[in-house]
Amino acid sequence: MRVVVGWKGSDRKAASASEMGRFETELLTEEYNLKGLEGLNVEWVKRAVAKTARKRVILDIDSSESPVHGKQEGAAYNGHFECVCYHPLFCFNQFGDCEGAVLRPGNVHIADGWEEFIEPIVERYLNMEVRLLFRADAAFAKPELYEYMEARRIGYAIRLPANEVLQLEIAHLLVRPTEWTSPNPIVSYHDFTHQAQSWNVPRRVVAKVEWHQGELFPRVGFIVTNVSYPVSGIVNFYNGRGTAEQWIKEGKYALNWTRLSCHKFVANQVRLSLFILAYNLGNFFRRLVLPEAIKRWSFTSVQTRLIKMGGRLVRHARRLLFQLAGVMVSRDMFEKIGRLHFNSG
Repeated sequence: MRVVVGWKGSDRKAASASEMGRFETELLTEEYNLKGLEGLNVEWVKRAVAKTARKRVILDIDSSESPVHGKQEGAAYNGHFECVCYHPLFCFNQFGDCEGAVLRPGNVHIADGWEEFIEPIVERYLNMEVRLLFRADAAFAKPELYEYMEARRIGYAIRLPANEVLQLEIAHLLVRPTEWTSPNPIVSYHDFTHQAQSWNVPRRVVAKVEWHQGELFPRVGFIVTNVSYPVSGIVNFYNGRGTAEQWIKEGKYALNWTRLSCHKFVANQVRLSLFILAYNLGNFFRRLVLPEAIKRWSFTSVQTRLIKMGGRLVRHARRLLFQLAGVMVSRDMFEKIGRLHFNSG
């Protein structure tokens, strides 16, 4: 890495572990620098999205747990995850870019602080005049969130927890089939207008019912939405939010962004921000630089097959030559990667 960042980098010493630790826990924790990290991520994502062909932007919001094993500030037991942890909140677009992440104490509700978190992201895209859509699971099924989206003309699809009132609307679909014409599940859709007691207006609800052979009860799901897609289209659109869960898993297992071991809460927020920058660099490289044949590689594959590989540095009078193992990726593929670059314009 020292060679890559400068011609004489290999002759200089890198910062020691203690120096990097002080830089992270003392300098970057200052309010100005913490906001700078957030602003840097915003600028990176803006530039990446600007270079991506798109007709709309879809935002997926979800939380995750970051288990801790000490006495870190803000760590608490979470009954849902059944561990002592932090409970960060993430927002991704449909391209896999992490729009932002905020660290929260471990015992807060999944949707806690949702408005303060997404408002800067939403306002940025509204200023860009793009079609904006939003997806979230049942933890975010809140009337104030629906009203927030509707006031800004943002399309949304949010999972609704099932209850007796909703099931009465689809009672005709809950009768067990007497025969199956194929081994595949029997899938039915239905939509209706519903107004819960806490809602100020009626809203469209889409239901999906799946009967599986060998199962006594059907699998039922409800989605509240203001999008005018057909019922099956609404379900397919909502199911796309599963990719956000996959991106969170990539951050966990490939980047180990759950490693929030600093004592101070603000220092762990800094560390999470650094992990998000690292994640986005990897995602930009994957979706904007890699050839089509390997564009869908996981982060683990990119790490083990493109970055963590055997090699040797050969010094010549006027150049440095990297001799890399060709077992994982062929020379032809490396040449394709080398020919691809961002358009600086």
